[in-house]
Amino acid sequence: MYCNQCEQTFRQSACVNSPGTCGKNEDIQSLQETLLYGLKGMAAYAHHARRLGQSDDEVSAFIEEALFATMTNVNFDLDTLLGYCLKCGEMNLRVMEMLDAGHVDTFGKPAPTKVKEGTQAGPGILVTGHDLMDLWQLLHQVEGTSIRVYTHGEMLPAHMYQHFREHPNLAGHYGGAWQEQKKEFAAFPGPVVGTTNCVLIPPESYKGRLFTTNAVAVPGGTRLESGDFQPVIAAALAAEPCAERIVGESTIGFHRSVLLDKAQTIVDAVKAGQISRFFVIGGCDGAEKGRNYFTDYAQATPDDSFILTLGCGKYRIRDHEYGEHLGLPRLMDMGQCNDAYGAIAVAQALADAFDCGVNDLPLTLVISWFEQKAVAVLLTLLHLGVTGITLGPNPPAFVSPNVFKILQERYDLRLTGQDAQEDLRVAVGA
Repeated sequence: MYCNQCEQTFRQSACVNSPGTCGKNEDIQSLQETLLYGLKGMAAYAHHARRLGQSDDEVSAFIEEALFATMTNVNFDLDTLLGYCLKCGEMNLRVMEMLDAGHVDTFGKPAPTKVKEGTQAGPGILVTGHDLMDLWQLLHQVEGTSIRVYTHGEMLPAHMYQHFREHPNLAGHYGGAWQEQKKEFAAFPGPVVGTTNCVLIPPESYKGRLFTTNAVAVPGGTRLESGDFQPVIAAALAAEPCAERIVGESTIGFHRSVLLDKAQTIVDAVKAGQISRFFVIGGCDGAEKGRNYFTDYAQATPDDSFILTLGCGKYRIRDHEYGEHLGLPRLMDMGQCNDAYGAIAVAQALADAFDCGVNDLPLTLVISWFEQKAVAVLLTLLHLGVTGITLGPNPPAFVSPNVFKILQERYDLRLTGQDAQEDLRVAVGA
């Protein structure tokens, strides 16, 4: 245990033993940290939703109460704190539902679409992060110019919404996951706009071209607080233009509404034995070793199965050719980590169609976690009673061994192993 949140810590520095001076033990500390990180992730989603006109007073009230529960000498009860964590998952489900509605209401009906990857000749702006409202405002302000706007990282799913697809200045997608940005931003000649988390402190090579919005700020970059992107536009027109370098094309846009439109076809195919299993493989990616596990797992899935992916974890698996099954691509990109609600909605709809629980579906969840948003989504899945989730590549450091044991016993929460193919065989009962 490590806790330094109050004055009565050991030698007024930090309690490193369990229990600490106040009597709190490592399991209580673990659940308090889990709750804090879940709340942080939920707050990020709620911020996006509020910008799209979506809010809920019950969610706001819960955030206040849950934060209060983590203060010094308030709650020492394991079951109560675990209940707060699960309640956080419930509230996060509501927040993700609001965010999904805000995206569709604001940006139009999602549909599968092909996206060019690379750059076209002419001035360009690169937008990274998750906040689609920032991208939309920028596109409005570049209308009538020769500037082409490109998405990066988790902005890729913007292309699936009708209004973005129709905008003449949205040119395509550039680059991969957030952890590649120092190399990719240095190679992009124009300005870069960072809209949310997953921005890194920039090196000299591009910090003068990095702009950030809202809460995002980095040393050497320029923070935009008013929604006025004229400094970015001026920088794009003054910068070296992009070269014509299209490197490929990808199909994205399998939003929950797209899959639910095909729900009866999917149900009939499962009943006919034409679909062996659905795999949800994605989540928050990182740079450390061991994340090739998800690549190996996806490539080992059977040819009569489908892979649903979302979040930046998709970049671990999207470069492989999985082919088609029943006229659909086997790998279906559902969107951002913000779109995790969509995967939940599809699973619940299929369970309703089969008159069974989600845990009875031919469904396997293999989730990479990295930071606070992933914690919020995991708590949502646990709130819904989803069992058998494989999580990795490493266990969260803030989850104590005893708390993790409780989660294993109640939810069959599993860690990724050393052999992805063996884990897959176990998951499908082969």
